[in-house]
Amino acid sequence: MTVAPRAVTPLGILAAQLEHLRQQIEALDSVAPNLKSQLRQASELASGLDPYINSCTTPESPALAALVKRTQAENWSQRFSDSETVQQLEQEMLSGHLEGQTLKFFVHLTQAKRVLEVGMFTGYSALAMAEALPDDGEVVACEVDAYVAEFAQQCFKESPDGHKISVKVAPALLTLKQLAAEKSDVFDLVFIDADKAGYVDYLNLLLDTNLLAPNALICVDNTLMQGQPYLTGEATANGAAIAKFNQAVADDPRIEQVLLPLRDGLTLIRRV
Repeated sequence: MTVAPRAVTPLGILAAQLEHLRQQIEALDSVAPNLKSQLRQASELASGLDPYINSCTTPESPALAALVKRTQAENWSQRFSDSETVQQLEQEMLSGHLEGQTLKFFVHLTQAKRVLEVGMFTGYSALAMAEALPDDGEVVACEVDAYVAEFAQQCFKESPDGHKISVKVAPALLTLKQLAAEKSDVFDLVFIDADKAGYVDYLNLLLDTNLLAPNALICVDNTLMQGQPYLTGEATANGAAIAKFNQAVADDPRIEQVLLPLRDGLTLIRRV
């Protein structure tokens, strides 16, 4: 059975909370009509933004749409990551339409031929970027979970661009060290969307080795982490890890960066 994804972005959470509050306020006769009207407008403003952006963005390919459908139909509540953190897998880990199209644009804009993905899940972002690569381009995708890797590879077989993706099943840090040791071709674009506690290590390894092309672009997902880095109150382990990573990025003189409020936050980084 397909289950609708839950709100996991700052805007999605805000929209859900505003709608819940609106429904409560609407039922109260003691609240002035103008306040109810303002709350309805605020709720509509928040809830309508993502659907409108998606409708104005180039549609995803049939292969990407099929991958989403298969991912949503899977019972992820029975699956846990093979990583040491034993993280439960969930369909919300999909990069999704808007971020997928954004990554495709970055591949086109950078004229990338080799892409490195740290954390693949069921392969939406890997396939989206592969679609933008020339026929001799390659996405090297790191995935720690063997079940998820096989799931993604089955989806790739249904796409004319799936042959451009090479999957490395192992802890990502180990794969990155092996790639650096092999001194193979450098990467023009890197997308990091793996365990949040490992983000600082992944970035440092990329900057300290020969893996990056001179003008390489690094994209890092979930850097707003449901708003936790800037909210008051106790953060989850992932929220604390992202706050630590964001501060490390801001303090690193080797790079410059911009944090985009796209979905759950996307940070763009380049070496200076």
